[in-house]
Amino acid sequence: MADKFSKETRSYVMSRIRGKDTKPEILVRSYLFSRGLRFRKNDKRYPGSPDVVLPKYNTVVFVHGCFWHLHEGCKYAKMPKSNVEYWENKLYRNRERDEHNQKELEEMGWNVITVWECELKKDKREKTLEYLFTQITSEDNE
Repeated sequence: MADKFSKETRSYVMSRIRGKDTKPEILVRSYLFSRGLRFRKNDKRYPGSPDVVLPKYNTVVFVHGCFWHLHEGCKYAKMPKSNVEYWENKLYRNRERDEHNQKELEEMGWNVITVWECELKKDKREKTLEYLFTQITSEDNE
């Protein structure tokens, strides 16, 4: 199936997709900051440049987009119907890289938490953020 946009329009649309400071990331960071947690963001010293690094709690948080990181069982993680080989390679490589980075961080002693974009939709947002805060500040973490 042909793309519904021209090549130039598609290029522009794809160029607007950000790798950091996405709306879900900002939502998570704003919530954690409002609850009194202080953190570093997108710290390149750690594998995968975690979206949120909380040294006090020895915890890192990744905020993943369901499409870009192939969230299993999620309706937002659909494989595109055009240029399938390219997208399969790209998205499965993203997932493998995420698993590798998580394993490396855990070996370094970090607690790794992943928040998915679909968990931040309006109907689930409050519950997800409260659970995230509890995971970070629980006694088991310290």
